[in-house]
Amino acid sequence: MGRALLQSERNALLFIDVLRSHIRDGKLKVHDFVVMPDHVHLLVTLSGQMTIEKAMQLIKGGFSYRLKKEYGFAGEVWQRGFWELRVEDQESYARHREYIAQNPVRRGLVGTAEEFPFCFNYLVRLKAAGAKAP
Repeated sequence: MGRALLQSERNALLFIDVLRSHIRDGKLKVHDFVVMPDHVHLLVTLSGQMTIEKAMQLIKGGFSYRLKKEYGFAGEVWQRGFWELRVEDQESYARHREYIAQNPVRRGLVGTAEEFPFCFNYLVRLKAAGAKAP
């Protein structure tokens, strides 16, 4: 993304809602994510015959569609393509999760990963505390 469309709380929460809809539909399992101001990181397991290309098309397309429909956004939303890294083992899984969690810290958005509201762990903590996730 050339522009920081995900920097607003409204758009970040919309992206998270798109992820939730695909989880509910059983299309993918999300192990971790972070919504940064101008990109996202996802750690997912795909279901059935779902390819990573199809999953990204669903996620990116779903967000673009809803952003345009619900908020009247008329521009390009995503850059073409995406980066894909495969998890090889438990150590690789742990490294990827740590990288995702620390992304907002490395970018200077928060002091600790626990403070960043647009990520998997933050929402899990809210739910565990009995709060309803936004």
